[in-house]
Amino acid sequence: MASVEDSSPTKMKRKYFNSCGADHYLATWGIRRFEGGNRIGRVEYAPRPIRPLLGECRFPKSLQLSPLSEGKVDVMRSARRTCKPDNSRSTGAWLRRGVLGIAIALLASVGTIVAGGGGAASAAYNPAAFDFWVDSGMGPIKSRILRAADGNTNRVVYALDGLRAPEDLNGWEIETTIPETLASQNINVVMPVGGMSSFYADWVAPSEFFGIPAGTGSSSGSGALGALAEGPGKSYRYQWETFLTENLRWALRDRLGFNPNRNGVFGLSMGGSAALTLAAYHPDQFSFAGSFSGYLNNSAPGMREAIRAAMLDAGGYNVDSMAPPWSAQWLRMDPFVFAPNLVRNGTRLWVAAGSGLPTAVDPPSMGTLNGMGLETLALANTRAFQVRMQTLGGGNAVYSFPAYGIHDWNNWADEATRMIPDMSAHIG
Repeated sequence: MASVEDSSPTKMKRKYFNSCGADHYLATWGIRRFEGGNRIGRVEYAPRPIRPLLGECRFPKSLQLSPLSEGKVDVMRSARRTCKPDNSRSTGAWLRRGVLGIAIALLASVGTIVAGGGGAASAAYNPAAFDFWVDSGMGPIKSRILRAADGNTNRVVYALDGLRAPEDLNGWEIETTIPETLASQNINVVMPVGGMSSFYADWVAPSEFFGIPAGTGSSSGSGALGALAEGPGKSYRYQWETFLTENLRWALRDRLGFNPNRNGVFGLSMGGSAALTLAAYHPDQFSFAGSFSGYLNNSAPGMREAIRAAMLDAGGYNVDSMAPPWSAQWLRMDPFVFAPNLVRNGTRLWVAAGSGLPTAVDPPSMGTLNGMGLETLALANTRAFQVRMQTLGGGNAVYSFPAYGIHDWNNWADEATRMIPDMSAHIG
């Protein structure tokens, strides 16, 4: 078992830099930063040891700017973060902090559970990619295909989206340049489009509430108002696992000549959980799976209700239509439960989650605060999954826990970049 962990500095450091653009400041738990147009900003930061879970620390209540002489500025806190000593390593302590992390994440607004926040480099529509339509039990489904630079058809990877997956393009194409990077390294990229709140699973029923069919509610936006609105997976049953492992798989082979075996699959949040599920139950198709900020312990206390709230906000979907509570279908979707499959299959895994601390490019906003709480929840899940794999003797995974990173496309794009060399060596 390999592990990639960033170490954080522990001594006070100071550096100067030229900056430009609109004045703004960002102050986080261990970072102090100021940028001013045509000025020199002084950056001071004294990172404390990073704790793996929320619940031990209090966020600063307010931040102030204090001018210094000679055109310099300093970012100061008016309320300091305080931490309680963490002397416990017991399972009960981890569980208590995990449940508290869930509550904090929900209070921070579960609506952004996989939406991605501001600041990620946006690539949007890539004219080098093309639409690839395939019939399915859900009707015609579009994927976007980007061919490998050398024209090979042997090396194929599927890139899965997050909870708010739109119907026009895949988030990896919209928000990042990762597909282009993969293609330049001679990997064919398959980007399924759509599947909002689906977890890329085969649902037990169309999403509905109280037996009321879709189409009788508001379609003005996401959230509870959209619970009765029309949308994908509401007038028909989501069958995404079947689509990815049957309909799309064989269409890619028959129409493009793509290798249907030893493919890779990776995704963020919802897509990260799904990537592991696909690899667990379809080892002939997927020899590699990557999960970024995935929810990998879905049956932990409070997790089902956290997912319920997130799905309700992201398109108005009912988790009970996906899988009844504690049913065989629900347990089948839980990476913590099916971990023995991954060990037995020998599937190469890349499993990652950020610390929940923002980077320098994450702006001071509610979106950043939400992303911090949500990534902390993902981290708790991912650490639990890591322990589970260790108890099973699984040595087939790389774990990456960068010192900074929230539930945001910046984090996921960086993680994908770190993952690509390992994935490239284990597909085709």
